[in-house]
Amino acid sequence: MNIHEYQAKAVLKTFGAPISAGYPAMTVDEAVEAAKKLPGPLYVVKSQIHAGGRGKGKFKELSPDAKGGVRLAFSLDEVKSHASEMLGHTLVTVQTGPAGKQVNRLYIEDGSDIEKEFYLSMLVDRETSRVAFVVSTEGGMDIEAVAHDTPEKIKSFSIDPATGVQPHHGRQVAKILGLTGDLAKQAEKLVGQLYKAFVETDMAMLEINPLIITKQGQLKCLDAKVGFDSNALYRHPDIMALRDLTEEDAKEIEASKYDLSYVALDGTIGCMVNGAGLAMATMDIIKLYGSEPANFLDVGGGATKEKVTAAFKIITADPNVKGILVNIFGGIMKCDVIAEGVIAAVKEVGLKVPLVVRLEGTNVELGKKIINESGLNVISAEDLDDAAQKIVKAVNG
Repeated sequence: MNIHEYQAKAVLKTFGAPISAGYPAMTVDEAVEAAKKLPGPLYVVKSQIHAGGRGKGKFKELSPDAKGGVRLAFSLDEVKSHASEMLGHTLVTVQTGPAGKQVNRLYIEDGSDIEKEFYLSMLVDRETSRVAFVVSTEGGMDIEAVAHDTPEKIKSFSIDPATGVQPHHGRQVAKILGLTGDLAKQAEKLVGQLYKAFVETDMAMLEINPLIITKQGQLKCLDAKVGFDSNALYRHPDIMALRDLTEEDAKEIEASKYDLSYVALDGTIGCMVNGAGLAMATMDIIKLYGSEPANFLDVGGGATKEKVTAAFKIITADPNVKGILVNIFGGIMKCDVIAEGVIAAVKEVGLKVPLVVRLEGTNVELGKKIINESGLNVISAEDLDDAAQKIVKAVNG
């Protein structure tokens, strides 16, 4: 689960991390009132969406020459003007895709005198199964470009969970960034604060870009992007309360109600599969035969008829779906349960696109019988290769 920048900074602040003063705003008037609470004379008006590249982004409704989603303001009138142009408008960045995202929230922050910019992030390193720090002197830039063009400028190290973060880890960050004296001490303290925040709130990712040195000699987290492990949210109702449903795909929200693993994609063939590995293989073979999957959907090993029905409804709710492939290998999941769920869903929502069903495993003959006797216009497939070819052919005519 992702949260907004202002929410991420509030979380980090509870662990003592150095954050600039700032206030969220949902309206233009709230933006002006927020600025009045800050010392000024420099204010930063930041669009709050779940995507990076906001500063370089462009608003669909504004002139191409208009400023992006992060702007400086030197007066309350400028704050008001920027807020008016941002709120309710669609911001397109490199991470939103061409559709962009509507800006419904702003963050009005006190301006900072920046001396230097760095990059610092934390994530779970799959190779070591440990929390890792990623650090670079190239802050404020597209870190992917840095990794591609000058990978030697990015350093990383992991933390042994048996010892947790230690002072030498902070000194290591300071050395990478070239910090000495009091700034090195600040870096050592910050590393401990961030590690504590990461572990205690079950974060999956924490990115600070940029981490800055102010002209007053202070380290400060000027931006913060945080994602949490969704499987651990039951332990953090306070974090769960920060969820912004307007930033999520409606189909993915519906899927989460039924504990379905669903991710919307840009293709035309809807997929319903049991098992993440089989779902990935299904998507791959659809691409192999020249089409694109419209979603990743894993109904899991213990899906019920109701769960399968909900999954089918979610797939058919996508207007881009021109055909559906149901690919089930029954182990724990029984083929007859899948068949009953598909039939129930089709009868409830109708079937306006081709449907190919491949069943194999537990109760497969019963499942096929249920499908065949349903009277529905369903195309049967013997194996995954056969199923993929048939659905691609049906969609492409």
